[in-house]
Amino acid sequence: MKIFNSINKWSDFRNSITGNQRIGFIPTMGALHKGHISLIEKSIDENQITIVSIFINPTQFNDPNDLKNYPRNEKNDLNMLSTLNVNYLLLPSDKEMYEHDYNYKITEKDLSLKMEGLERIGHFDGVLTVVMKLFNIVNPTSAYFGEKDYQQLRLIKNMAESFFMRIKIRPCKTIRSEDGLALSSRNSLLTSEERLIAPKFYDALKSKKSISEIKKRLNNYGFKVEYIEVYDERIFGAVKIGNVRLIDNEKI
Repeated sequence: MKIFNSINKWSDFRNSITGNQRIGFIPTMGALHKGHISLIEKSIDENQITIVSIFINPTQFNDPNDLKNYPRNEKNDLNMLSTLNVNYLLLPSDKEMYEHDYNYKITEKDLSLKMEGLERIGHFDGVLTVVMKLFNIVNPTSAYFGEKDYQQLRLIKNMAESFFMRIKIRPCKTIRSEDGLALSSRNSLLTSEERLIAPKFYDALKSKKSISEIKKRLNNYGFKVEYIEVYDERIFGAVKIGNVRLIDNEKI
């Protein structure tokens, strides 16, 4: 695996990749887990070249403490990626990614204002902006995103289509622990007691109860419910347990 810390050096190298090779791309914010591995393995199976990026994007955090406390483990990430036959890893800096600060951004005016977008004002502007930048830098054939962040997945797919980007957005199923908790980098921040309670979030979402009953059940378990909503034949939810925020969704 070759590592690029410089976007300029990567761009020079990217120009040397010729032919009709299929290129898969997985953008991440690090703190990698089995969910990320499933995306990488799918890319490796479907493409000749697989590229991963690690960049903790500051513009998608509406809470400075969330950005400060976001889990970081670059050494573990590098060790994990080196065993997976990833071809290239991008590790860009904030300065390179936002050379002109945040003066230019991608804004969506419908879905991005619901659920996560309503709770985290400006979050999806940051997500779509950084993904657009990374797509332009990497120029992949396909990009892989997990269905745990289904609202994000839909927005990125719609953005790629709206801007006529020749990138296939590949959705990948949510990877869960044996007890049903969706894998997330933030799970590492749960206390041992919170980790035992956390799977009840998904249990409630898939219970097929009414939204009011689901909220009541979650409140009784000790969650602080931010939203439970039905959209596009899925039920979506966001809760807090202690200081950790969890999101999930399930088909209905």
